[in-house]
Amino acid sequence: MTASVNVPLNSRGKIAASLPAEQLAEITALFEFRRTGYSLDAPFYTDASIFKVDMEAIFGQHWIFAASTAELPEPGDYVTVDYGPYSLIVLRNDDGGVNVLHNVCRHRGARVLTDAAGSTGNLVCGYHSWTYSPEGNLIHASAPGETKFDKSCFGLKRAHGREVAGLIFVCIADEPPTDFDETAKIFEPYLAPHDLSKTKIAYQQNIIEEGNWKLVMENNRECYHCDGHPELACSLFPTWGLTEGLIPPHLEEVWNRNKEAQSSLEERCRRYGLPYEVVEQLDTRIAGIRISRESLDGEGESFSADGRRLSKKLLGDLPDFRLGRCSMHLQPNSWFHFLGDHVITFGVFPINEHQSLVRTTWLVADDAVDGVDYDLEKLTYTWKQTNLQDKAFVELCQQGAGSPAYEPGPYMKSEYQVEAFINWYVQRVQEHLA
Repeated sequence: MTASVNVPLNSRGKIAASLPAEQLAEITALFEFRRTGYSLDAPFYTDASIFKVDMEAIFGQHWIFAASTAELPEPGDYVTVDYGPYSLIVLRNDDGGVNVLHNVCRHRGARVLTDAAGSTGNLVCGYHSWTYSPEGNLIHASAPGETKFDKSCFGLKRAHGREVAGLIFVCIADEPPTDFDETAKIFEPYLAPHDLSKTKIAYQQNIIEEGNWKLVMENNRECYHCDGHPELACSLFPTWGLTEGLIPPHLEEVWNRNKEAQSSLEERCRRYGLPYEVVEQLDTRIAGIRISRESLDGEGESFSADGRRLSKKLLGDLPDFRLGRCSMHLQPNSWFHFLGDHVITFGVFPINEHQSLVRTTWLVADDAVDGVDYDLEKLTYTWKQTNLQDKAFVELCQQGAGSPAYEPGPYMKSEYQVEAFINWYVQRVQEHLA
């Protein structure tokens, strides 16, 4: 038996090499002539070839949010992360770091680990029991009669992983974008006081939305539709994304209340030495980011009907529950809310051109007790409802994109972050196809 060569995933040629010239020209033209300030043409949401481009140019090249520290608390703990054609194992190693391995056995290609999460010592493929170390080295393979079988040539293929402020990111590119280092320096001071290393999972929700991953991200990047989120509007000011001159009459009182709450929040942040300023670099860097600390309505503590805390346990070294929410958006697949009493992470994992998995995880202090310090139903209620509402909105858009009557419509001024996301996406794909 001769050894197969462990070819780096991204040295096999760009997507351009596998597409007919005419089809590639059509795709390239769609990107080149995209109308600024308008939604994308229908094929961006419905075409399987463009989805394939997305998987190579975006999810195959950039840092992707995969999980939180709380999901891998001990050595041997793992999660499997699937998107498009890829499946990755993210595993806590004995040194406290993370190993990221492609979940593809080097024998016949079977999935090695089939559970979404768990704990393991060595990794054993269920098909023919090929066994790998946590580092991906092949340590056992029954090979009767094989005299030239070199186990060192058949380790699991590795990808890149890194952990920043309690968030775990993966990248399958041979050489990941280096500007993520600068982005990490931006958000780490905002997240550090919440100390995700001392949190645990209260609940995790997986929803499959019948919509292209870009529609999921676009929906998240604006609050123009927030009238459709009555539960969320109890605590999240529906004027988010608006500025002076854009406030409709029915929201003027809310806008004024928001300004007062934000002023009070910023005063507390200055007193406690917490960063709160808006940093917005969504389409001006490769690892696009927006982060800020923003006030909440009511008591200003959490996502509840009256804005009061949903857990009695403060996170990390935070001095006060009335700290609004630290909101972060990262390109291309995640957003987060960091509050005084809990954290919510959101990750979007494309399945195909018309389906996406949205994974929402609620984190609380690791010593918080359900039924004593928090009520799980109350903790998760607002965003469970909001996620279902967003699912419906995304699916309406996917249905519309499939209609012959569809044509791109203009983004409103309050949807500037949607434009920034699309601008980022177009830039990254064009760079990859060049």
